[in-house]
Amino acid sequence: MNKITSLLLFCILFSMLGNSQEIGMQLYSVRNEIKKDLRGTLKQVRAMGIKELEGGELYGMDLNSQKRMLDQMGYKMISIGVEYTDLEKDLGPVIEKAKILGASYITCFWIPHKGNDFGEANINAAAELFNRAGKVFKESGLQFCYHPHGYEFRPGKNGTLFDDLVAKTNPLYVNFELDVFWVKQGCDDPVALLKKYPTRFLLLHLKDRQIGTQCNNTGAADEESNVVLGKGDVNIKDIMRAAKKSSVKHYFIEDESSRVIKQLPLSLQYIKSLK
Repeated sequence: MNKITSLLLFCILFSMLGNSQEIGMQLYSVRNEIKKDLRGTLKQVRAMGIKELEGGELYGMDLNSQKRMLDQMGYKMISIGVEYTDLEKDLGPVIEKAKILGASYITCFWIPHKGNDFGEANINAAAELFNRAGKVFKESGLQFCYHPHGYEFRPGKNGTLFDDLVAKTNPLYVNFELDVFWVKQGCDDPVALLKKYPTRFLLLHLKDRQIGTQCNNTGAADEESNVVLGKGDVNIKDIMRAAKKSSVKHYFIEDESSRVIKQLPLSLQYIKSLK
């Protein structure tokens, strides 16, 4: 029995024994594998014990077909992504997509800006749009979240631009998904953020960063700097401890590296070992 097979069996057995915290996966992690074999990749991930997903891409399928496939495999789609520009349009199609796939959350992952030019004007426009769209989603029984990518941690009126965004958004309609890698990459502290805003983060991306990586607030990073959870400098252990005391409802591993299939079982093993 090779090492990867042993780790897969460990994850499955641990899942069968029960775990207080369900750990899901952001489908972007296996974007390259899915292009080659959608069903095979999803079956491989499911065999690791992962049941919850964040996604929204259809990969050439229609909505109902994808929903049937996910149901047959034992998956639950928790959150789907939405483009910023789609928030400016009729939200009906996004709501319908979420409803068909069974998602409870709609998440925006990026605020468009030119090059490295991002500042207060972008935050003000985003806050207005997020509040407006978030209200429509809320009225449809869905929760809207925004996922910062590092450039939001530049200086702002309330501390950082992210602090400004939090202050300008209504928590009834807008909350956040904390990607711990991008907070660290943006030269901020994920644990401190969870403690500062214990009720505003509903979703969390688990992702670790190679020790020695230099932070920046550009929203850019080498995908290969993603390492096995617990092996990097993001401080996953303390993050999980802080997250469990906050309003975080769902956790998704997001590993953007080319080693994702090998690293996923190791990351799951680490998370499940935490007390």
